Amino acid sequence: MNNRERALAILNYQDYDRLPVVHFGFWNETLIKWFNEGHLEEEEAKKWTDGNTFDKTISKKLGFDFNWYSCYTSAYGLFPGFKSEIVETLNDGTEKVRNGNGVIVLRKKNAGSIPAEVDHLLKDRESWEKYYLPKLIYSDNRINFEYLNSIKNADNRETPLGLHCGSLFGEIRNWLGLEGSSYLLVDDEDLYDEIINVVGELSYNLVKNILATGAKFDFGHFWEDICFKNGPLVIPSVFDKKVGPHYKRITDLLKANDINIISLDCDGLIDSLIPTWFENGVNTMFPIEVGTWGANIRPWREKYGKELRGVGGMDKKVFAYDYKAIDLEIERLKPLIDLGGYIPCPDHRIAPDAKWENVQYYCEQMHKMFT
Repeated sequence: MNNRERALAILNYQDYDRLPVVHFGFWNETLIKWFNEGHLEEEEAKKWTDGNTFDKTISKKLGFDFNWYSCYTSAYGLFPGFKSEIVETLNDGTEKVRNGNGVIVLRKKNAGSIPAEVDHLLKDRESWEKYYLPKLIYSDNRINFEYLNSIKNADNRETPLGLHCGSLFGEIRNWLGLEGSSYLLVDDEDLYDEIINVVGELSYNLVKNILATGAKFDFGHFWEDICFKNGPLVIPSVFDKKVGPHYKRITDLLKANDINIISLDCDGLIDSLIPTWFENGVNTMFPIEVGTWGANIRPWREKYGKELRGVGGMDKKVFAYDYKAIDLEIERLKPLIDLGGYIPCPDHRIAPDAKWENVQYYCEQMHKMFT
């Protein structure tokens, strides 16, 4: 079996010869650190992206089989995005920057965390119709048809390839901000609905036209990131009513094209949003962040049954500790793997505190334990 066959067999509760050891990429700072330590070439560290040649080389050096987050992604968001520009420089050197989403953020030198948002261009119907709506119209220019023509035969594919189906609320939250999206629901629900429907329609049309080329994909995938450590950043009942139908429409289209594994990337404590995703065709949760809330697939499996799969849930913090911590984490994962329909994966990008030798040790032990 190759790694594509193994992964799909696991997620479909079929027999397989061994567990693939997968990851979800790296922080850029992690790769620069490993380059400075002599583990990587400069080109590998600086030109890495999910699924590219350098990703495969780094995976091999560490002992991973592949990066799960390997997807074909069309231009599902603002097209084109806003031009990034500095709008103000503060006395301490901090810059106020308008980013590609039209959001003004604070950019501090040598800061690797998510920048603070200080203002948003999207505030009301006027700004929506003037600046955003024109950037959310479907066109064939959003799709790389040349690439799609090259993947019509999946028989020789060694690793799984996903079709990124867009973001049905996460990008909206990015444009409006948490406060803006919360207030808009109350201040102008018609506009709130219109934004959701425009984004949903664009995502549907992209998926429809991509699949119409005959390109073959192993799974569908959505991105959201609409939860934090205590729960969702959107009211679950509102999300279910307004966004749920768009998921259903797209997942029905995927299944009609023989794509039965449909995953979703959302950080944080996602439990109260799982019903909407699950009932509308999403059946694989990712990356199952362990975080401070101890997420894992077992309680979800008990509630939703075997139709609910997962990729993720490996506590990447142990990469900063020692071999003993890694051994304990692998022991914790064993009974979850035994559930079936689950592939362990570091529960987000591997962070700069990760030690190269610890990541190698994890891969070695996983290969030994589950071969």
